[in-house]
Amino acid sequence: MKIILLLTSLLFVITSGLGQDSAAKKPLIISGYAEVYYQYDFNRPVDGNRPGFIYSHNRHNEFNLNLGFIKAAYATEKVRANLAIATGTYVNANYAAEPRVLQNMFEANVGIKLSKKKNFWLDAGILPSHIGFESAVSKDCWALTRSLLAENSPYYETGAKITYTTDNEKWIISALALNGWQRITRVSGNSLMSWGTQLQYKPSDKILLNYSNFIGTDKPDSARQRRIFHNFYGIISVSDKVGLTFGFDIGSEEKINSTGYNTWFAPIVILKYAINPQWNIAGRAEYYQDKNAAIIATGTTNGFQTTGYSLNIDYSPVKNLLIRLEGRTLDSKDKIFLKGNYLVSHNSFITSSMAIAF
Repeated sequence: MKIILLLTSLLFVITSGLGQDSAAKKPLIISGYAEVYYQYDFNRPVDGNRPGFIYSHNRHNEFNLNLGFIKAAYATEKVRANLAIATGTYVNANYAAEPRVLQNMFEANVGIKLSKKKNFWLDAGILPSHIGFESAVSKDCWALTRSLLAENSPYYETGAKITYTTDNEKWIISALALNGWQRITRVSGNSLMSWGTQLQYKPSDKILLNYSNFIGTDKPDSARQRRIFHNFYGIISVSDKVGLTFGFDIGSEEKINSTGYNTWFAPIVILKYAINPQWNIAGRAEYYQDKNAAIIATGTTNGFQTTGYSLNIDYSPVKNLLIRLEGRTLDSKDKIFLKGNYLVSHNSFITSSMAIAF
């Protein structure tokens, strides 16, 4: 009930309090999204849960909702706002640390244009992450499931962002003040803000290059560890049918009660081929190394050192509907995956999904 009342109140603000001059343009757009999935993990986890470092499509041998949301988007020349209420297993996994009343807030932000002549904006609230090329919305991603790189970096963030887009739209520059690493509410006992920047360059409609970073801490002051994270990626349209995405993440975090930093990194390559307007296939190769458990704890000698491969095929019978099937395998240097009562070094699984946007 609290969520419904909050949604109603915010929608009233968006529609009536942000500018009367734009009513004729019908600036308010209501949209929605739903993605249902079925996944089979050949390690057959007894409790039905995928490994702890998987946050999307994380249930085994059952039909479920990964993500569903209703969104109100308001935009005029001077102001803009977004409000989206969501549910699904993605929400359960990623928002578990947030206060209950905020756990269904997929997006809630307001922006104001700071210049009459330039594309210069200030946005504040719960925002999509400025890090990475994959989002929680599966239909917008080349692969059905999210990469290890995406699963273990922020999907969302809360704070304020200043964004400048050049007149020719080739450059986008952003600076952010944040509550933390994928946080709505800042960690209890942490008195510091975190910071981020993003630089995006689009020399043509076929090439996009991006650099994003994060500097801050996600721990209380009593156990503060500075985290520095860099994200690089490029998206290239090789031809009308072939697309290439490559990315590389590297991060470091101060060691506990010691000098120096623990470092992790993750490269990835995705190749996409459009068979025709309705059918696509995509292959992915990835690697994630976190020897010292800065992000993913395993309790093993070599930590998390995992290679992954996937292949998916997509079918879109109509423009707003996407049906997908993906096979994926993960191979680790150590035995970190549970199979029955035994630990093994590999994990293979098949995922299918159906997503609709409206």
